[in-house]
Amino acid sequence: MSGSLLHAGTVIGCPHGGRATPATTPSGGARIDGVAVATAAHTYVVTGCPHTVDGVPSPCVSVRWTATTSGVTADGAPVLLDTCAAECFSAALVPQGPPLVQAAQRKVTVR
Repeated sequence: MSGSLLHAGTVIGCPHGGRATPATTPSGGARIDGVAVATAAHTYVVTGCPHTVDGVPSPCVSVRWTATTSGVTADGAPVLLDTCAAECFSAALVPQGPPLVQAAQRKVTVR
């Protein structure tokens, strides 16, 4: 799998317009421009999702990433690429679609 490396400052959104951010700031040693590289060990929360189902609010609240098979790790965990499979979930753990990586840095790519 190839793609651009994600970091803690990458802008990621849910499919309904919410914003996904790391639940905790990654603090590992691997960095891009001083910002920690994102890994499968980091959890992401979604805020501001306006999604409703039949008029009942059902916002995305988290993102779960599938670990890459690139073989590249940071701090022992697979790095996240803009091409990694992921899914946004509601509080009831209902899948609600893939997150959108709105701006990935292009300085580091994995092939």
